[in-house]
Amino acid sequence: MMKSFFLSLLVGLLFSKNYVKPTEIDGKKKWKGEGTTPNLESIVIGRCYEYIRIVNPSIGEKNCTEIWEAFRKAFINKDPCNILPSDYELFINLALHTIPPNKSLFWENNHLLVTSYSDRTRRYMPLCDTLIGSFGDFLNWCGQANDTGFNYDSCPNTEECENNAVESFWKIASITYAKQSSGVIYVMLNGSAIGGAYPVKGFFADYEVPNFQKDRISRIEIWVMDDIGGPDLDSCGRGSVQILEERLKTMGYDITCIDNYK
Repeated sequence: MMKSFFLSLLVGLLFSKNYVKPTEIDGKKKWKGEGTTPNLESIVIGRCYEYIRIVNPSIGEKNCTEIWEAFRKAFINKDPCNILPSDYELFINLALHTIPPNKSLFWENNHLLVTSYSDRTRRYMPLCDTLIGSFGDFLNWCGQANDTGFNYDSCPNTEECENNAVESFWKIASITYAKQSSGVIYVMLNGSAIGGAYPVKGFFADYEVPNFQKDRISRIEIWVMDDIGGPDLDSCGRGSVQILEERLKTMGYDITCIDNYK
């Protein structure tokens, strides 16, 4: 009887959604995701100084070394599958700065177009063009339990565990960015994206829209941009864009939608 109980428990764990069992090589766990970006410290500290001195000096003085240490301590020497958004709170507080009204630009499935269009805060200031976002943009990182170093070999991806270092970072960064946004809010979606311009499960839908501050927002303007030479799969008033429009209207926002905004 007892033997059957433990067998059932083992089977349940193996097939549990949250169960993570990476392979091990030389006593180290081998995850499915890519490892920490080489020279991570030099890259992000360099980005920090560039941001406060060249990109957006109006935010005033920031201690880039102190911000880096807060970022690193959020995930280092910890189980890489047990990093929570709250672990980054000190980093967020140190790197936080004002986002000017009417300059917030949210997006899904068109990162490169957004960064090109924003022109490094000259036109708009998407999350990746804030000091917080610059620490994570196009980078990867994780640590290991009982180890003060980085794991350069592999890091867990979202399929293996949701509470990984990168996923939790972008969650709290997205929430913070949404709460700070004010005036006219802009949203750039990809009308050629397979599966819909507006993913109903994603950072924008799950962490940004719910954290909009209604009393700070005058209007929301949606731009649906098709890829050059790509298919027109979604547009204003239909498909997933219509789902977003209806969601925002239900929340009480004044919205407009433009196809292929120029």
